[in-house]
Amino acid sequence: MNSMRIRLFTILLATTSAVWLFAAVWIYASTQAEVERVLDARLMEAARMVSSLISDHRVDAAAAVGVATDKPLPAPFEKASGNYSRQLSCQIWSLEGSLVSRSESAPETSLADHTSGFKETEIDGQRWRVYAVVNPALGVRVLVGDSLEIRERLIGDVMKGLLLPGIIILPVLALLIWLSVGRGLAPLTRIAVGLSGRSATELHPIDDRAAPGEIRPVLHALNSLFGRVAEARERERSFTAYAAHELKTPLAGLKTQAQIALRTDDPKVQRDALSRISTSVDRTSRMVRQLIDLAAVDSAVSAPVDDAVDLHSLLSEIASDLEPLLTAGEVRVARAWGEHDPTAVMVKADRTLVQLALRNVMENAIQHSPRGSEVSCKVFRSGDDAVVVITDQGHGISAAEEARVTERFFRGAHPAGHGSGLGLSIVRMALDRLGGDMAFEKTAEGFVVRMRFPHDRPVPDAGPGRQAAAGENL
Repeated sequence: MNSMRIRLFTILLATTSAVWLFAAVWIYASTQAEVERVLDARLMEAARMVSSLISDHRVDAAAAVGVATDKPLPAPFEKASGNYSRQLSCQIWSLEGSLVSRSESAPETSLADHTSGFKETEIDGQRWRVYAVVNPALGVRVLVGDSLEIRERLIGDVMKGLLLPGIIILPVLALLIWLSVGRGLAPLTRIAVGLSGRSATELHPIDDRAAPGEIRPVLHALNSLFGRVAEARERERSFTAYAAHELKTPLAGLKTQAQIALRTDDPKVQRDALSRISTSVDRTSRMVRQLIDLAAVDSAVSAPVDDAVDLHSLLSEIASDLEPLLTAGEVRVARAWGEHDPTAVMVKADRTLVQLALRNVMENAIQHSPRGSEVSCKVFRSGDDAVVVITDQGHGISAAEEARVTERFFRGAHPAGHGSGLGLSIVRMALDRLGGDMAFEKTAEGFVVRMRFPHDRPVPDAGPGRQAAAGENL
C-alpha cells in the first residue's frame, strides 16, 4: 500500500468501524443488563401487587378456591405474539397445589414450582422468567412470569434500531472520510505539482509560510537540500573554471618551452627549456594529484572505522614518498621519535583521510622551506586526542591570509614556485570529515601547523554545506 491517501482512508475507516462495533457491543451488553434489571423489578412489583390485592379482598381468592372446579378458567394459553402485549402472565395457586386463577396469557401448567424469588423455567418450548411470592394469610402462591423470548426480541429491536442506521450511513461515512483525507493531503499535492514543474536550475526555496505545521519540517529539509545543491553547483562551476585556468597555464608553458627547444640549436637554451618543461610537468602532475585528492575527500562517506592508524609510521611513510622533493629542495625532515618507538600514537580513523591531511601539510612545509633548512614533525597525545605538529622555516602565513588560506586555489603573498593553492583546502576538508581541526602559529622555531585528530570518533557526514564552510573558514 504505497498510497498515503489509501493508507489514511483505510486506517480511519477501520478505526471508525472498530469504535462503532465496540460501542454496539457495549450498548448491547449494558442494554441487556438494564432491561433484565428493569423487567425483573417489574415482575417483583407485579407479583407483590397481586398478593396485596388479594390481601385487601379486592380478589376473593378463598371463594375462587371453593368454586375453582365449578367455574370455567380463562381462555386457553396462547404463546406471545410479535407485539409486546400480554408479556406478563400471572397464576394464583393454592398451597395445596390447585390452580385458583390465572391471567388470559398464562398457561394452565404451573409457571414454576418454587415458593419465592426468581427462577427460569420452560413450558411447551417457551422459556419464562418467573417471580413467586407466598401469601400465608390466604394460603396461596402468586406466580408472575415474563417471556424470555419477548425480552430477547425487545433487546434485538433496540440493537436493530442502532445498527441499521449505522450500516446505511457507513458508505456515506466512507465517502466523507475519503474526501476529507483528500482535502487534508491537498497541500502535499500542491507542493508535488510545484516541484514537478521546476527545471533543474530552479533551486530557490519553497515558500512555507502558508504550509500546515506537519509539512513544514519536510519543506525545511527540502529548502536546506536546495541550498546545499545550489552551493555544490556553484562550487563545481568555480572549481571547473579555476582548474581549467590553472591547467591551461602550465600546458601553455609546456608548449612554449617545447617550441623553444625545437627551434634552437644552442645546448644551453635547450637545457633551460627542458628544465622548465620538467618543472611545468611536476607542477601539473601535482595539481592533477591534488584534484584527485580533493575529489576523494569530497566523495568520502560516513562509516564506522575499525582500523587503528599509527601516526609515527604514517609520517615516516609520507617522508619517504616525498624524498625526491626533499632532495630537490635540499630539505631534511627531523622526527621526534625513533625508528621503533614503543609509545606509538594511534588514532581510530579513516587512514586515507589522515594520510591526505598529513601529506599535504608536509608537502607545503617542504616547498616553502629555504634550501638547507629543516622540517620538524612531532606527534603526541593530548587527552583523548592525537596532535601532530609540523614546523618549517619558511615565510609562513600572515594574519590577514589565515581567513582565506584554506580556500581553493588561494596561494597567498609568498606562493611556492609550483604550488596549486589546493593543499590546505584538502587538509581542512579531511580534518572536518575526521572531526579534527587545524591551527597556525608563528614561533621562534618557525611557522607551525598544528593538527588535532580525535582518538575514536565516527567520521561526520560532510554535505555540500559543510564542505563550503571548510573552504571559507579557518
